[in-house]
Amino acid sequence: MLQKGTLQELIELKGCIIIAEACDNHFGSLDRAKRMIQAASASGADIIKFQHHIAEEEMLKEVPRSGNFKGESLFEFLEKYALSIEDHVELINVCEENNIHYLCTPFSLAAAIQLKQIGQTVFKIGSGEFLDHWYLDKLSEFCDALIVSTGMVNYEELEDGVNYLNQQYDELYVLNCTSEYPPVYEDIKLGNIQKLQLLWPDIVIGHSDHTPDLFTSFAAIASGAKIIEKHFYVDEDIIGPDTDVSISPKELAELCIGRDKIVAAMGAGKKVNDLEKPIRAWAHRSVVSTRGLKQGDYLTEKDIKTKRPGNGIPSREYKELIGKRLTSDINENQIIQWEDVDANSVC
Repeated sequence: MLQKGTLQELIELKGCIIIAEACDNHFGSLDRAKRMIQAASASGADIIKFQHHIAEEEMLKEVPRSGNFKGESLFEFLEKYALSIEDHVELINVCEENNIHYLCTPFSLAAAIQLKQIGQTVFKIGSGEFLDHWYLDKLSEFCDALIVSTGMVNYEELEDGVNYLNQQYDELYVLNCTSEYPPVYEDIKLGNIQKLQLLWPDIVIGHSDHTPDLFTSFAAIASGAKIIEKHFYVDEDIIGPDTDVSISPKELAELCIGRDKIVAAMGAGKKVNDLEKPIRAWAHRSVVSTRGLKQGDYLTEKDIKTKRPGNGIPSREYKELIGKRLTSDINENQIIQWEDVDANSVC
């Protein structure tokens, strides 16, 4: 189970960490939840995150439903499919067996207290609780590190909310998020990642991605996100409220592989790399003669052009040859070397 400082260590090790969001795609099946752990671990995810719901502590029975809920209400869905705290204990053990970190989002204080009682001190909070100061104040009393999503707010609420949490929590992680299921791509606003980094340079910024593909996750990593949270499933044929925003285990593996490659490519600086040197030797161009020339001739622009390979006088230095006297005969289409000319001569 994640402990204080573990997230920082993982980010330092990986550059960006991947959270596989199991959400409620287990549909109340402990066996399916275990298979999700195994699949997330095999895919290369760093963390698998579940949700802990106690419906009567979380909401009233009559709650307006969004478009991702078909038929039954959210309250009814959670009562039917929520995992018990005993289930979560078992899932923690399965995570340890599969070498992947367990994380859980409590959707009420009562759920958070139950998770605390089984040893959880690092929590992920969804966008719906981002501005719930009553809940977050009480959670701060036993939370060592907090990851929070920031969907469904404007900039003023975002700034006020992060500043408030930054005073409450010593270890805070903020995720850019759009709470649409699935989102309109124009609403995702990946540019917020760098804006958040500028506003809070001491806070780790990540991205919670609700798209059904990988494009925006890769772009978020390239934008500097240090955490990517992505919903996934193991049984494609079971339809639920998170189906349209979830990816398969194969796609999760592609995300993790892509993460590694993007992080590796994110460095800055320019030099001739070792693997470039043999290519540079033939790909760069040298000055060559356009016709046969005699010792004593003075070079004009009509006498030279540039061709590969790059083992003669570099093309960028061609102007220094104009007006120089040849010290040896030169054949047509021959690379000219500095020893072939009198460097001090001027036509």
